[in-house]
Amino acid sequence: MLFAGNWQRALPLVNRGINLTPRKATTNSHSMHDVLIIGAGPAGLAAALWCDELGLDTLVLEQAETVGGQLLSIYNPIENYPGVSVKSGREFLDLLSPKLETADFDLWTNTTIESVDLKAKRVVLQSGEQLQSISIMIATGVRRRQLGIPGESEFAGRGILESATRNREQLAGKDICIVGGGDAAAENALLLADICPTVTVVHRGRTSKARREFTEQMVGHHSITIFPESVVTRILGNARVEAVEILRKDALKPFQMAVQGVLVRIGVEPNTELFRQQVNLGEDGYVLVNGEQETNVANVFAIGDVANPLAPTISGATGAGATAAKVIASRLNKRK
Repeated sequence: MLFAGNWQRALPLVNRGINLTPRKATTNSHSMHDVLIIGAGPAGLAAALWCDELGLDTLVLEQAETVGGQLLSIYNPIENYPGVSVKSGREFLDLLSPKLETADFDLWTNTTIESVDLKAKRVVLQSGEQLQSISIMIATGVRRRQLGIPGESEFAGRGILESATRNREQLAGKDICIVGGGDAAAENALLLADICPTVTVVHRGRTSKARREFTEQMVGHHSITIFPESVVTRILGNARVEAVEILRKDALKPFQMAVQGVLVRIGVEPNTELFRQQVNLGEDGYVLVNGEQETNVANVFAIGDVANPLAPTISGATGAGATAAKVIASRLNKRK
């Protein structure tokens, strides 16, 4: 793999444990790439590897300090990817290390994009650099949806939890509030119920959207209390989270409940801010694509979760990356 531009951008990859050797690149900001891939999650990395296999000049741009995307937020075992059984997303990423070490594509991490012109296939970085390509792959993924209430951002890392699996040990003996009515909220509630005195689940719906077996286990667990048709309106505390404010549907005013941790699981939303005025999006904000992963803009593709696949999985994301890479390679070969 060739780390283009400022090669020091790649150093966090080495610190993470992926044994990659960064080196200075010959790529300059005015060269024409075959493919620009925006995002280095599972879809973006798979696409880059396929582009390398197909002989395409490829540059991958990643805003974070390291690659992996949503993989870095998976703390549960991954057992539904063919031939792979790992304890976490980070372990899955480590499996890619040998292939990434020998791949021949450019990767810039810690790179912020200022603007994108999809029709012109031009990307302008915050540094002022301009990048040009024949085709673009949007692989920006999704992020966890936030509540957008007072206290949420203020207590990030101080009681606002990332994962029950990751934080389980430190949560033992504490009262926890989980916001959400789907499988993720239910799984986290059940994971904490045996080690926490109380686990309060708050969701907007009249009934839970979680699988029946999860719902039945929650209802029957002595530590779990469920507030349907309710919302958390504020998160309170001093140095750390100390309470949440809950408003029930038929109540005139909210009430406060003492908790030491809050876990928000209300779904995800796509990272499409850069493209919203240029490419067709669905009502939920995801990029619309055809069977070749192409958007309404010629030679602009969207892969992975940002394209709202029917089955948002790692295997689905990597397959979408392969599809887009093969389509691009086929078109470029016809031009030669």
